[in-house]
Formats: sequence, C-alpha cells, structure tokens
Amino acid sequence: MTTFGYAGSILKLDLSSGECRQVHTRDYQAFLGGRGIAAKLHWDEVPADADALGPDNGLAFITGPLAGIPGLNGGARWQVCGKSSAPTPQRFNYGNLGGTWGAYLKFAGFDGVFAQGSSDKPVYAVVRDGSAEVRDASHLWGKGAYETQEVLKGEWGKSASVATIGPAGETMAVMATVVADHDASGAGGLGAVMGSKKLKAIVVIPSGREVKVANPERLKELEARRRGLKRIRAPVSGIRFSRDKVPSLTGKLRGMDPCYGCTGCFRGLYEAENGKRGKYMCHSAMYYQPWAVDYYGTWEAMPSDLPFHATRLIDDYGLDTKVMERLIGWLDSCYKAGVLTDADAGMPVSRVGTMEFLDALFRRISAREGLGDILAQGLDRAAASLGPAAMAETNTAGYLGSPSYTDTYGPRLYPITAILYAMGPRLPYPQLHEVGALIPKWLLWAKGTEGALASSDVVRAIARRFWGSEMAIDFSTYEGKAAGARRIQDRETAKECLIMCDFQSPIMDLEESEDHVGDPALDSQILSAVTSDELDEEGLNHIGERVFNLLRAISVREGRGGRNADQLPDHCYTVPLQYEMSNPDCLVPGEGGKVICRKGAVVDRDAFERTKDEYYLLRQWDVATGLQSRSKLEELGLHDVAADLQSRGLLAN
Repeated sequence: MTTFGYAGSILKLDLSSGECRQVHTRDYQAFLGGRGIAAKLHWDEVPADADALGPDNGLAFITGPLAGIPGLNGGARWQVCGKSSAPTPQRFNYGNLGGTWGAYLKFAGFDGVFAQGSSDKPVYAVVRDGSAEVRDASHLWGKGAYETQEVLKGEWGKSASVATIGPAGETMAVMATVVADHDASGAGGLGAVMGSKKLKAIVVIPSGREVKVANPERLKELEARRRGLKRIRAPVSGIRFSRDKVPSLTGKLRGMDPCYGCTGCFRGLYEAENGKRGKYMCHSAMYYQPWAVDYYGTWEAMPSDLPFHATRLIDDYGLDTKVMERLIGWLDSCYKAGVLTDADAGMPVSRVGTMEFLDALFRRISAREGLGDILAQGLDRAAASLGPAAMAETNTAGYLGSPSYTDTYGPRLYPITAILYAMGPRLPYPQLHEVGALIPKWLLWAKGTEGALASSDVVRAIARRFWGSEMAIDFSTYEGKAAGARRIQDRETAKECLIMCDFQSPIMDLEESEDHVGDPALDSQILSAVTSDELDEEGLNHIGERVFNLLRAISVREGRGGRNADQLPDHCYTVPLQYEMSNPDCLVPGEGGKVICRKGAVVDRDAFERTKDEYYLLRQWDVATGLQSRSKLEELGLHDVAADLQSRGLLAN
C-alpha cells in the first residue's frame, strides 16, 4: 500500500502503564482514514461490553490522508472517536475538529493516536519527531482549556499544538468536549472519556516532516479548478440572534482564521472590546444569543460582546454548545413554569441570558456541585430525576419553544433526513448539510429574489445527480427518500474518512455553469492525486459504504439493536412543526418543484416504517430485523466482522 498522503504510523498509548508503541497505518488503509480507521481500531481493540468511562474503552485522535498538505482547501480536519457516555445507551461517537492539531500530528510522524487504559494520576502526552512520552499533568488539572494551552505552549514552545479538556471533562460530564488550538472543539461527549483516563492533553510538536503527494502537479490542477468553481450565493446564516433584527457585527471581525493550509475559510476572527480574539460563527456564536437579547430587551442594552464571551466561556470549561443550548432552554422553561427556583437550582435561573447565570451553570456542572451533578448526566437523565413536572418541560427545551434539537434540518420539514437522524449517535451534521445548505439557496428563488439561481428545476437536477432521483427532493412524499438518504450516508461517511470540511465538500451547485449542477467526483480525483490509488466517485463511495457498515456493526455488537433502535423522537410523530431556525416559513419543494409549506406537519409513522423497509433492502440488510447480512459484509471485505456478528447471533439469517 502507498504511503503517499500518510505519515505511516499510528501511535498507541497505554495510559495504565505509560507504554507507547507504534503500528503501521497501512494495516488500516482499507478504511482510508478519519472515522474509518477509528472505527476499525475500535472494532479490533475495544471489547463490546466496555464501559465508555472505563479503561477498556479506546479513544482515537485521527487524521485523514489529506491533512497536512499545504494549499489543499478543507483537508486539515481531524476527529476524536470512541465509545461515549453521552448517548443512551452508550455508543461509538465522534467529534470533528479543525485548526492545526491534525496537520501537526502528521508533521510529528503519526496519522493518529489511539489511547487506551487509564492513568492513576493526571497525565498529558507529548508527540514529536516520530516518538511520544507521557508526562505528569497534576499542575494542569483543574485549569480551563485556554490556560492549559498557554501553560503547555510555555513549556514546549509556541509551535506546539494542544488538544485538551476543560474542567467539565475532568469530572466526566457527559457533554464534555475536546478543545484544541484555533478554538477547535469536538463534541460527542468524548471529553468525558479523556477525563476518565486522566488524560488532560496531547501536545504535538511539528518536526519538519512533510506529507508526500503522489502527483503534485495533478493536485495543483484540481485545486485550481476547485477554487475557480463558484457556488450559488446563499443568505449569510452563520450568525443568528433571534427573530429580531440586530446590528451587523462586520466591524468586530478581524480577518479569517483558517485551518492549516486552507484559503477557503469562512471562519471569521472576532475581536471583543477587551482585546480577546476567537472564533464566532455558526452554533458557537448563536447558542446563547437569543436568551441574552430577550433578557436585556434589545441588542444595544446587552453588555458589550456578551455572546462572544459566552462562546469563550463554554469552550474554556469544555462543554458542548448544542447540548447546553437545550439544557439552558429546559432550565428557563422550568423556572417560568414554577418547577424550579433560584434556591432549588443553587444558581440564578431567573437571570438566564446573563453571564452571571452562565458562569454559575458551567461552574456547577464542571464541579459536580448540587444540581450541577445531576445536569452533568445530561438533560434527559436530569429531568427524569426531578420528576414528571420537570420531564414535561423537556418538550419545549429550546429557544422559541423548539421541542428538540431535531428541529435542525428536521424530518418533519425534510422527510429525507428522517433516516439520517434515526441511524446516528448524534446530529449527523455533514449528512444534514447536504439538505440544509441547498434549501436556503432555493428559498431565495422561491421568494422571488432577483438573480436567484437555485430554481426548482435546478435543485431537482442536483437531486438527480447527488441523491439519485428528483423524488428525493419532493418533500410532499416519502418516495425516493430511502435511496437518497443512503447515497448521502455513503458519500458523507467517505468524506469523514478523508477528512474534508463541510464548507469545501461536496460542491453540489455552481453559479456560472449552464445547469448549475456541481461535481461529486472532485473528492475522489483529489484523493487519487494525493495517494496514487486510482479511485473514481463510485470507488470512494464504496469505501464510505464499507465504513458505514462497520459503524452499524459496532452499534449492533454493543447492544443497540437493529430495526427497533432506528427511531425518531416521539415529538417528531406527534408535535406539529411550527418553526425551523434556518427556514422559519417552512417552505420546501414539493411535487414537480412546486413551493409548498410544511407548517403543521408531523412524520407519518407508517410511511417512515415503509421507508425503512425500502432502505434495508437497498442496504441488503434484513427488513424484519435491520440486521446485516453475511453476503453484504463479505462483499465489502468485512469478513471478520461477519464472523464475529454470526458468533453472537447478530447476523441476519
């Protein structure tokens, strides 16, 4: 196997003994990189009954074959993967991060780090020049993510890149994140797994190694072509505050802060009045803004830069914004319903929207103090422990009465996302973005915006090319949704193995071409130029299918059954849709591209079950049970997986 695109080694850390050893990346290259290699490591090394917070669990910090290549837009992403205590039941999960850490890991000689075991005292790892060592981290324990990074850079030099946990990870709060340089943060509850292993941080020090490219001239040509492809313009959606109009923040942005090697970044660098700089986009920017605006009445009345400081604070503690947004909404609902008082909570729930409340909430969760100890177990567990009245408020645990996080590109609005939601351990954002990034462009056309290009004819053509049929984007019916969802899953799983940024891949639409349809083959062409392994679009998607099936096998082996577990939250079937943040009017393409409104819609349970029937048939899984077949797994080269599932009685007859 080629070493082009790879450093060539994966570092294995036994935190129980402090031993460091290396294995060849080539042994895992059938799974490409990223989540694929992480899943294979997990399958091989982690027992099915391992507790997420126990020493047998493994944690993979993993790159893809495109990381560390200068001038390659969107290729420097990296992931943290492992069994997480955040989902119920515990499941293999993942966090996706950017910045420099992944590229620097390859420059230090490794494609990934796989940590297993558990130290009896706080430690951190230093990786450099093809070697690693484990060091005492007692002086770092209890420190926030930012201070930890500063201390370690002081010890190892400014060129070092640091991935760490904050106090929430140390106490194993289920929503704890991993935080790295450039404010990169990875969700999925894997900060808690780092904390359970007493692993405070991993420091990588680049040592001058380069990532070799098989065909640099071809790669240069492809990148030039890719950068010349202009996508159809869409509304700016990275910063939302509430339904009220608020002042522009353009004057607060101080340039871009891209990941390593990328020039196509949309990640603005925000500067507050106190001189602090940092990320401020998408959900990290908006998670607390609606409550802040509501509490102070207007944007102008709010303390300066409050939402930005809220973003900095949550990253410093190492907590997941998506989980905390819903938890904050629940606490606010409980207070307004008289279920919870300031005295009951031990924090000022009457002041949701202020930094005083936010600091108290994060501090109590991270210290496991009072109600914070319950909240650290996650919203659903916390609500259940406080009784029926508290449980009832989970139905409106989100801003604007949003019943759940599943309102983000949700299946009541977009039926094609129902399968995507039902299959994953967390919000499958890259998959959802294939739908969520396209529809806002269509909305401009649907509302008669001058110059809008993404007409119904255009998005139907895009659906034919990317999702297999025009029916996949007819949201008045469930027809065509199983096939479309499957294609999205395979393509996006392959992308999570490369690993490519959502801003850069796939290019689904084009501004200047005659039909405005993008090119899904570009990723495979770029990969081929890097590694010399000639892969076309179908070949890359085949790898995605292999990894997706491995991920399914992991879930089944670890106790999450087949068909019965592939479900949506009850409110999707029972609570009529009223609002979706990225599409407030709930307008979508219907039959023949006609503009329809799905306000008041729910998921049709029977239709969804029929969609599952079709989906399992397309996957060549058993329709009755949702279990995989030996023939399909062996076709994908997963012979050992098929044998293991057969021995456990978890393979379809």
